[in-house]
Amino acid sequence: MKYLACSLLIFLPGITAENSGPIFHEVPAHDSCIKWVHENARSSNHYLPETAGPGVAIFDYNNDGRMDILLVNSGSATFYTPPIALHHGLYRNNGDGTYTDVTQQAGITADLFGIGVAIGDFDGDGWSDIFITGYGKCVLYHNNHNGTFTNVTSASGILPLKWGTSSVWFDYDNDGKLDLFVGQFANYSEKRICQLRDSYGGSGEESSKEQAYYCSPKIFPPLPSHLYRNVGGGRFQDVSEQTGIASRAGKAWGVVAADVNGDGYVDLFVANDTMENFLWVNRHGEKFEEIGLESGIGFSADGGMRSGMGVDAGDFDRDGLEDLIVANIDGETTSLYRNKGKEEFEDVNVKTTIASTTRMFSGWGLAFFDYDNDGWPDLILTNGHPDDSVDDRHRGVTYREPIFLLRNIDGRSFENTSKFAGAAFEKSYAARGLAVGDLNNDGYPDIVFTENGGPPHLLMNSASVANQWLGLQLIPKIANPDAVGTVIRWSLNGKIYSRTKIAGGSFLSSSDPREIIGAGTSGLDWIEVRWPAPSHTVDRVSTPKMNRYMVVREGAYSGSGG
Repeated sequence: MKYLACSLLIFLPGITAENSGPIFHEVPAHDSCIKWVHENARSSNHYLPETAGPGVAIFDYNNDGRMDILLVNSGSATFYTPPIALHHGLYRNNGDGTYTDVTQQAGITADLFGIGVAIGDFDGDGWSDIFITGYGKCVLYHNNHNGTFTNVTSASGILPLKWGTSSVWFDYDNDGKLDLFVGQFANYSEKRICQLRDSYGGSGEESSKEQAYYCSPKIFPPLPSHLYRNVGGGRFQDVSEQTGIASRAGKAWGVVAADVNGDGYVDLFVANDTMENFLWVNRHGEKFEEIGLESGIGFSADGGMRSGMGVDAGDFDRDGLEDLIVANIDGETTSLYRNKGKEEFEDVNVKTTIASTTRMFSGWGLAFFDYDNDGWPDLILTNGHPDDSVDDRHRGVTYREPIFLLRNIDGRSFENTSKFAGAAFEKSYAARGLAVGDLNNDGYPDIVFTENGGPPHLLMNSASVANQWLGLQLIPKIANPDAVGTVIRWSLNGKIYSRTKIAGGSFLSSSDPREIIGAGTSGLDWIEVRWPAPSHTVDRVSTPKMNRYMVVREGAYSGSGG
């Protein structure tokens, strides 16, 4: 088999690096056997979609208990004809640190200019399905339970896109079925070719007729995103108009589904490029109200529109409320929005030092994750300017940029620990998508991020801190199949904490669906899973055994008491 030709890695469960070593180790392609490279279709005309992808997903496609990796590639489009057939990359985790390319045999073969990916079990059969967005097209793959997928797009009712970007599976109406939000970017149907004046950071000067630059998104009209309601039987109904989602056109890059006001209905935070961001608050599964301006997340502190890209949600200060983060282009800084309650947010990027760290960089994929399992959500940020000629025109701004690891200091600030994070953090990239997941099941989250026109990068967590942790694999019965909106509560040394399970986030990507609770040096007193409507079941386990993944089936521990 293919993976036998690759080196056997040392990153096996239970084997960790020495305490003095770096936090993450990058696994080279000759060791992982991941030889896939993104084709961005770069041309002398500099068509804008060339700058967008690719997305990446970490998920268990064959239910063997190991997280696999899916990488999205470009393909045929109205502005691009590949000289050779291109393919996405579905890599099966072999459990020994290597991966096998199973893309063709799995049937992931549709030809489209792919950009993003969302993973979700849309039919509730216990197997993860795949949705890929792209330019002019999208594809829905149903998991056949035997290592293969079937393209069911035409029968699903999901329509082709003008320019699809990030998407997310979530249950907006609490009927127990996964619905689908599909973000769209700008209307690029004219395939405009730009000179310097209309490019990123254009100075107003004209270049030669032969010289083209990537157009600034601000010159293109926005597009409305779509919300599809799952009506069962593999069919979806476009409810964008009646729910209000179609009432505001945007230039969506990133989206995360999270219950920001704690009312039991999952909301949507959408990052838009060169215009205000949207916060779609779910009003009881009937309508979405856009309150970006009112909530404080729509514009910068001085009222300016920014270039929103990657997003995520998480409770960074552990006050029980979902906070939001969005990456922007250089000069605009990444914004960290602290949830103040009552649907109001405050940008604390200056207070937490995130602003100074990110000021000169263009952010894409990002995620809250507790890399050291001390119980505080840390941050991973990837960067790279969209304009490949920016080095020649703007002092201090480069096309390739470093990635950052930021450690959460007691919910007050984020310390840039990149210099201790490993050799990968000393290099520069044209980074885009990012997913977080535990690839070797050691309880410490690993990282996969992609490059536009380059290879993916696999960063394994050294797990050298040796803190306590508990992993949760949630298996619903009545609640939605991905358990989005589930509230997890736990007691640690007599103090109660909580977390709500989100969906989506980052940029064009999907992360490991399991939850890891970091506990520092202690064990948990108890843990509780409150399943979302229509279930409302509560499962509770006292003094759970630590440092393992625990399967929680809805209702299995509902009579535990306590």
